[in-house]
Amino acid sequence: MSTKPIYKQYLALFAVGVLSAFAVGGSISVQAQTESQPTSAPKFTEFKPGQTKISGNGNPFKPESLRQTEKPTGGTRGIPDGIDDRVPMLSRDYPWSTIGRVEGTTTDAKQYHCTGTLIADDIVLTNAHCVIDPETHQLSQKILFKPNVVNGAVSNRRDVAQAVQVIYGTNFTGNDYSNQVNDWAVMKIDKPLGRKYGYLGWKSLSPQTLINNKEKLFFVGYSGDFPNPTKKGYEYLTAGPGYTAGFQAGCSIVKEEDNVLFHDCDTAGGSSGGPLIGVIDGQPYIVALNNAEIKNRRTNQDIINLAVKISFLDELAGNR
Repeated sequence: MSTKPIYKQYLALFAVGVLSAFAVGGSISVQAQTESQPTSAPKFTEFKPGQTKISGNGNPFKPESLRQTEKPTGGTRGIPDGIDDRVPMLSRDYPWSTIGRVEGTTTDAKQYHCTGTLIADDIVLTNAHCVIDPETHQLSQKILFKPNVVNGAVSNRRDVAQAVQVIYGTNFTGNDYSNQVNDWAVMKIDKPLGRKYGYLGWKSLSPQTLINNKEKLFFVGYSGDFPNPTKKGYEYLTAGPGYTAGFQAGCSIVKEEDNVLFHDCDTAGGSSGGPLIGVIDGQPYIVALNNAEIKNRRTNQDIINLAVKISFLDELAGNR
C-alpha cells in the first residue's frame, strides 16, 4: 500500500488570508494577508504556452542609476526549525528594489496583501491565490503593486502601479494537486517600474540541483507577522507588521514530491508570491515561488513550507 505525499495528506488551499486547520493534525494555508483598498478590475486570462513576451527573457536587469548590494538590511514562533532567522529588508538597492507588496480587494470588499517581484519592465510575478479567491473562485477587483516598500513607504508615491492584466495558472476549480503546482500568476502593470527598480531573472533548475545546494537560497516576503515593532531593535519600524519585508539567507529546498517543492525558509501570511532567490554566476535569479505553509494544528508551528517550480515562466514566454 503506497503512502500519500505529505502535501496530498494535508492539502486544501484556503481563502485569501485565512489560516485554517485539519482534524488530521496538520493544515496547509496560503500565505496572503488580509487588509484594505478601492476598485477597478484588471483583465484576467488563463495560461497558454508562449502567451506573452517577457522583455528580460529570464535575465536580470539592474538600471545604471541603481547601486547593487548583497546586504538587504542596508547594513520563537511558528517557523519550521523553531527559530526565526528573518531580518528587515531595508535596502533600496538592487536586487531588493525589485520586490514589493501586492495589495488587492476581493469582490466582497475584503482587502489583503501578498508579495510580488518585478521580472520585466511592467510584469510582476506572484501567486494565483493572490489574485483569485481559492474558495469562491472570484477574481480580485483591484490589484496594486508597491515596489520596495520599507516601513510602509515606497521611495516615490507616484511609483504605485495597478494591474491591468493578469495571467494565472489556476482558478482553483481543479483538484488539490493541480491547484498547488499551478499556484502562480503574472500581472501586467500600468507603469514600467522595472526600468527604475530593475527586475529579477529566473532559472528553471532541476529539483535535485536545488536540493543539493543546501542553505544557498535567499527568501524575501511581506509576512503579516514581521517585523514586530514592540521587539527590541525594531521600534523604529512604526508602520507595523507586513509593511517591511523579512529577509532570510541560507534557506533550502529540502525535497520534491510529484512536482511540489518543499522549503524551510521562514514565512507567514503575506509572504505568498515571495521569491526564493539563488545567486548564479554572480547574478540573482528566482528559482522557486513560495506559496503555502503546512502547520501543526495543535501547536500552530510550521511543519514545512511549499513552493511552485519556476519552469512555467519558460512556457509562458515560449522559451521551451
